[in-house]
Amino acid sequence: MTATGLVPPFPAPPRAVRTALEHLRQTEDAGLEPAGLPLLDRPWDPAACTPHVRAQLWPWLEDVAGWLNATFGWQTAHTIPACWPAHPSLVAELAVLACLRAAAGDASSPHAMEEWHRYALPGFTTRMADRLGIGCPPGRHLDWPARSWAAAYDSSEAAEARRDRFDADTGHGRRTPAAGLSARHPQAVTP
Repeated sequence: MTATGLVPPFPAPPRAVRTALEHLRQTEDAGLEPAGLPLLDRPWDPAACTPHVRAQLWPWLEDVAGWLNATFGWQTAHTIPACWPAHPSLVAELAVLACLRAAAGDASSPHAMEEWHRYALPGFTTRMADRLGIGCPPGRHLDWPARSWAAAYDSSEAAEARRDRFDADTGHGRRTPAAGLSARHPQAVTP
């Protein structure tokens, strides 16, 4: 048996992350609604955290990704790629998974840990495999395959067409219906 034992220990959350999780637990214990407390950092949602918390969150998530790969990454589809910060879906999912694992490790019974192993971890690996497929091979980040689709969605023409449809549906605004809409069949689009 090595100094770390048969299973490497889960990386401890850094002080700012642990403090944020503790504040949220205290608000929950007090019966306060966390959704009504927008000033509290939520480490499972990095975009909602202050730069101070994110500065400690990123290295922790890096350690958690390494721990997951070393502990559970037997199949390549279950291994987090080295370029995970370049994949927004992985960043979001990894933050949730790490916070759930930290909470399960702090629980007073094994039920939360069993649920993490049964639901959270397999759900994460399944969604990661669904989103990335075989993903980014070691040393080679693949660009976002759907980039052109997202660019088309974000175009001013597409945004204007959507607003026209919304206005036509609600009768608001003075816009004319988008091309292809008919008064009789507003959902019909001509090719």
